Parts: sequence; structure tokens; C-alpha cells
Amino acid sequence: MFDFLNISFADILDIILVAFLIYQVYRLIKGTQAMSIFIAIILLYAARAVFGALNMQLLTNLIGAVLDVGLIAIIVIFQPELRRFLIRIGTEVFSVRKKGDGWLRRFFGKYNPTSEISSAALEEITSACWRMSENKTGALMVFRHNSSLEQYIETGDTINAAINRRLIENIFFKNSPLHDGAVIMTGESIIAARCTLPISDNQGIPPRYGMRHRAAAGITEASDAEAVVVSEETGEISYVKDGVIKTLSSITELRIALEASYK
Repeated sequence: MFDFLNISFADILDIILVAFLIYQVYRLIKGTQAMSIFIAIILLYAARAVFGALNMQLLTNLIGAVLDVGLIAIIVIFQPELRRFLIRIGTEVFSVRKKGDGWLRRFFGKYNPTSEISSAALEEITSACWRMSENKTGALMVFRHNSSLEQYIETGDTINAAINRRLIENIFFKNSPLHDGAVIMTGESIIAARCTLPISDNQGIPPRYGMRHRAAAGITEASDAEAVVVSEETGEISYVKDGVIKTLSSITELRIALEASYK
């Protein structure tokens, strides 16, 4: 009856890998509506394993049938989370931000993003954010790293211009045709404006944050980019990374955060 307690090295490795995958999925969907479904699936799999170990075939087969039939529905329900998970894996594999070009990137010839930001560009960005904060001009800026963000860039208007305070302010001026949407940048240039971003479904985001903040959280959940938001209502400046929104108390904090993101 207790033969299943004979655990080999392969069994231990299997358990560790499964636990790692479950943890990564949990990180991605924590705070979303999919969390309750994820917990239910884990409980069903655990129940099937226990019933199988106890040779309770009827219950094991019944739960197995439910899980098998629901596989397609699960894939549909978790499509955003699965996509986010795969993007994160690809980003880690091809990451060059701290270790230089990896062998996979050299082999496949992947695009090489700007890995640093100049003091002049930082000064232009922070000055623009300070002015827009003072004037309560809403703004959403995304800073690209290893993820190409091409599908989001294509939704906007190509600019390909050097980072400039006056250009940033003009883009987000309320009467500008480009102000509605996000600006996507590298460390040295403005790539595109009026870009459409994915909206985060994280239920943990405070209600006081509007659609700009949710879009900033969404793009940073779906990629390794960071985002900066200037609130149109309060003038507050927020820095967003990995879906986490942090309200900054000064321009110096913004400068430090942006410098750190390119190291």
C-alpha cells in the first residue's frame, strides 16, 4: 500500500521542477482573476495523485477525465498568463543586460538593445517629467530593454528621434494628436508615440490608479520594459516595473530608478 513512499533521485528532481513551475505560474497570476482557477486545478491534480497512490481507480479516472476535457478551456483561460510566462523565459535566455551578448543571441543574431542611458538623455527625460508634473499633463513612457515590443510599436506612429524634453512635452500636450497613448523609448531615442499597450488585470492595483497606470503595469508584466507615468489628476510621477507601481516623491528618485534599470 505504501510502495509510493520509495522515492528515488529522479522523483526528487521531478518534484523540485514541478514546484518551480508552479511557483513561476503563481507569480504571474498572483492578484488576477485566474488565481482561484489555478488553485482549483492544483487541488484537482493533488487529489488525483493521492487517489491514484491509494489505488482508488474510480475517483482517479473521474478527476483525470475532468482535467483532460478541461485542458483546452484552461489554455484559453490562461492565455495571457501563458504568453507572459513564455515571454519572460525568452527574455531571460537572451538577456544581455548584465553579462554581455550570450551565445544564443550571437548564434541567432537577435536584435541588440541599448544597454545604457546617457546623462544627457536622463536629464531630458527627468526635466520633461518635472514640467509635466507641474502642469498636470498626463504621460506614459515605456523604456525598452531586451523585449523588442514590436507588436506595440506597430500600433503607434514611428518617430525615431533623439530624446528631447520639448519633444516629449509636445507629444503629451493635451491638444496634440499623439498624446493619447504611450511613448516607447530606448536608452537614447524615442521610437514611437501613440502606442496601444495591454491593460493589466491585476485586481491588487489600487482603484485610485487610472488606465495609464494599468497600461504601464500591463506592459511591464508582459515584458522586461519599465514605464513612467505622470498622473493627469494629481501630477504624481510613478515608476512601474514587473507590474508594481511605485509613486515617486522627487525627480531624483526617478533619475536613480532609470539609471538602475539600464545597468
